[in-house]
Amino acid sequence: MPNIKSAKKRVLVAEMRNAKNTAYKSQVKTTLKSFNDTVATGDKAKAQEKLLQAVSILDKTAGRGIIHKKAASRKKSQIYQMYNQMQ
Repeated sequence: MPNIKSAKKRVLVAEMRNAKNTAYKSQVKTTLKSFNDTVATGDKAKAQEKLLQAVSILDKTAGRGIIHKKAASRKKSQIYQMYNQMQ
């Protein structure tokens, strides 16, 4: 347990950031899962909406540094491939 005031603040700030980052990562996973479910149903119009939403969230989280920018790029590439393979 820290004794210095600034160290105590660092612990509190780290906990808050950890909670926010966890929430953002969870949102990304939920959005990608929703997109995958929509692709499985075969509804291309709805899949396009989910695709745009997923890309937006991936860009935001990568911009905030929560996930690596190349990881976000890889995930976007994968979901675009899934979308393009739909009939």
